[in-house]
Amino acid sequence: MLRDIPPTMDAAAVASIDARLTALERDERISLPLAIESGSRAWGFPSPDSDYDCRFVYIRRKADYLSLFPKRDVIETPLVGDLDINGWDLAKAIKLLLKGNAVVIEWLTSPIVYRADTRFRSDFLALAGQVAERAMIAKHYLHLGERQRNAYFAEGKAVRLKKIFYALRPAAALRWLRYHPGKAVAPMHFPTLLAECDAPADVRRLVGDLIEQKAVSRELGIGVLPDIIGDFIDTEYAAAHVEFDTARRTPSPQARQAAQLFFDSSLQDFAS
Repeated sequence: MLRDIPPTMDAAAVASIDARLTALERDERISLPLAIESGSRAWGFPSPDSDYDCRFVYIRRKADYLSLFPKRDVIETPLVGDLDINGWDLAKAIKLLLKGNAVVIEWLTSPIVYRADTRFRSDFLALAGQVAERAMIAKHYLHLGERQRNAYFAEGKAVRLKKIFYALRPAAALRWLRYHPGKAVAPMHFPTLLAECDAPADVRRLVGDLIEQKAVSRELGIGVLPDIIGDFIDTEYAAAHVEFDTARRTPSPQARQAAQLFFDSSLQDFAS
């Protein structure tokens, strides 16, 4: 089993997450081959009061998948303090991946891992590289980024500056896709993403300053979107509209077959 927890994370919070995951396995009668951190801590720009956003992929018993009355394909636990712990059934995760949902890819590339079966994670990542549609991944980030851009930064209004990252990260992911033809699995860790997409030096410098401030302060203050970052975001969104054909696609028979083989193999390995 793979486990990768930074020493900067609160030991008591991590222990609580571990205990909750173990209880879910027992109470829900599931296997948990992947549980990771998905929020700002994994993205590389946490605040001192950032929540712990644990996300997991689970596999039920074989009988549950054959039942006339199937169980829900999500497990949502109550938000307690700063612990936010939720997960998706493997079948749901695979289907969303085939539709171009980049969240699954981010879970698979998270640098913070509470627990993961090494082969399961590796095989799932390989499947993502094989079946994920670049254009659909781009559509995911473009929709997400433009929604955040319009919601928070339209007409030059002042907002909490930490929201910059909500529009900036999708823009960097779109640039990464443009700079890596043929690939669809971008890094989740934001500083790595910026470096690998060759973001302009002035953007990286300003973002680095914001990340340093965010790491030591609960708030970055209120202000308008800096021109340097606003120009970068808008340029990348415009380029994505030109670069990617975001018309909805149906997964190919080959992609469906590969997904089915991975699902069947995972059930063989983890479902009782």
